[in-house]
Amino acid sequence: MTSSSLLLVDDDDVFCDVLSRALTRRGFQVEIRHSADAALNYLGENTPSYAVVDLRMPGRSGLTLVEELRAISASMRIVVLTGYASIATAVEAIKLGATHYLAKPADADEIVAAFGSPSLEEEEVPSRPLSVDRLEWEHIQKVLAEHAGNISATARALGMHRRTLQRKLGKHAPTRNQGVDS
Repeated sequence: MTSSSLLLVDDDDVFCDVLSRALTRRGFQVEIRHSADAALNYLGENTPSYAVVDLRMPGRSGLTLVEELRAISASMRIVVLTGYASIATAVEAIKLGATHYLAKPADADEIVAAFGSPSLEEEEVPSRPLSVDRLEWEHIQKVLAEHAGNISATARALGMHRRTLQRKLGKHAPTRNQGVDS
């Protein structure tokens, strides 16, 4: 395959179609798969240079796919996309071999830039601290990941009522500096 071949793995058909067209306009030859298993079947005969992988899909998660992609090709540039961004999953994705980790919605230009950017481990730490709300969100996401997404077990581990946790999870993640004075 050419050096601009790209595997896009996401279970959202509309998102895949839009992103595929945008990446094709930027010179990539995009192959779409809607699950980790379908992606691995495709990889039996093909090894793309780039991959964009959704974190949460039916069946196996994108994190397991990242690890397998890295085993197939150490030089593949892998960007993990997620609507459920957290520090815990970002660190795990990078440890497993992702080049970068982006929160949805991410556009094609951000994804292309992420292919060439340093990994999260090499980026500078922001000079402004995280807000208390953001720190709480990150901690909840870490504990939730440790309990394989089980809300009841996570609530017990956090010492909070399950409904309170569900309410907090139903909200969007606070911005990095929300509540921090300038």
